Amino acid sequence: MNPKLSRLQPYPFERLRALFAGVTPPAGISPISLGIGEPRHPAPEFLKQALAGALDKGLSSYPATAGEPALRQACAAWVERRYGVQLDAATQVLPVNGSREALFAFAQTVVDPSREGATVVFPNPFYQIYEGAAYLSGAEPFYVPSDPRRNFAADWDCVPEATWARTQLVYVCSPGNPAGAVMPLSEWERLFELSDRHGFVIASDECYSEIYFRDEPPLGGLEAAHRLGRLDFRRLVAFTSLSKRSNVPGLRSGFVAGDAALIKPFLLYRTYHGGAMSPVVQAASVAAWNDEAHVEDNRRQYREKFAQVTPLLADVLDVALPDASFYLWAGVPERWAHAVPGLGADEAFARELLAQYNVTVLPGSYLARTALGSNPGAGRVRMALVAEAAECLEAARRIVEFTRRNA
Repeated sequence: MNPKLSRLQPYPFERLRALFAGVTPPAGISPISLGIGEPRHPAPEFLKQALAGALDKGLSSYPATAGEPALRQACAAWVERRYGVQLDAATQVLPVNGSREALFAFAQTVVDPSREGATVVFPNPFYQIYEGAAYLSGAEPFYVPSDPRRNFAADWDCVPEATWARTQLVYVCSPGNPAGAVMPLSEWERLFELSDRHGFVIASDECYSEIYFRDEPPLGGLEAAHRLGRLDFRRLVAFTSLSKRSNVPGLRSGFVAGDAALIKPFLLYRTYHGGAMSPVVQAASVAAWNDEAHVEDNRRQYREKFAQVTPLLADVLDVALPDASFYLWAGVPERWAHAVPGLGADEAFARELLAQYNVTVLPGSYLARTALGSNPGAGRVRMALVAEAAECLEAARRIVEFTRRNA
């Protein structure tokens, strides 16, 4: 067996199942899960029709790993409409089977494990794929501390210069998971300067870019590079997906875009890895990237939902409206720190909430690692407001009652 596999830690939801072992929620109270970030708004009807319409031709041929020209062009056209950035669809865009597998595979392409001290840098808390990708590529992860004063945004200034010198890949997540912070242009400029100095590649995870609560949409990595005159997008690749934008997590469709010098070897890797997208999925993806009406409606639903739920929870928890994404990153009351022997405050809160009110939330410490003396997710829980508004409101009311009852 590959010895690197032994370094992978249990996925957060495996740890959650272990935490909940032996818990029996009260009878007669329907379960509500805010634990997993799986979009549950209905998939657009026109996407179902596009899938069905492509079945006859789409199942009878092997797909090209690079994707059909029509799909690459639809992706490039969306980038231009959304960010004002023009791309060469043939060399700077590559369809992928969702951003998750692409984020993992990208590290296997760009990391050179033969270089001493190969390092992959990413925020802490973080999307767990970054860590697994680092380990399996033969690199060591470096967990960038987050700043609670800036909605848990990564504090890049905390990375030592010696670490930057060993860094080959930096994962950026904006809007962030779990806290929803959006990186401003000044932060991008800082990362680009560091990339120029040390030669590392930036992988920008932007899967939550279309769910936001401010008037101005989140700044993307390609857009930031364009504004700063980096028109070749050197050492930068952005990852995006239809899962959250279009409510089709089961479609497994997204694309990467950016530096053509990185896209070319990534395509080579994916050719051998077997990363081609089904022609049926490609046909539906073209329809999705070409339509914004369903995205605007989706965003409206999230805005209305968060506007109702956030004030309720803010009465009992340390929580506020994020910049973007569909999560609330809530601090739990101090009393939970010693409520259950052997459990952290976030774990105890989550376990007792399930036991008493049949609501599932994810302990924040499961989304982070202890680094530099602390775990930045400790004492917080992540709540995914992905269900319909009525269900999310019911969950919020239960959490309020639970928190007051256990004050």
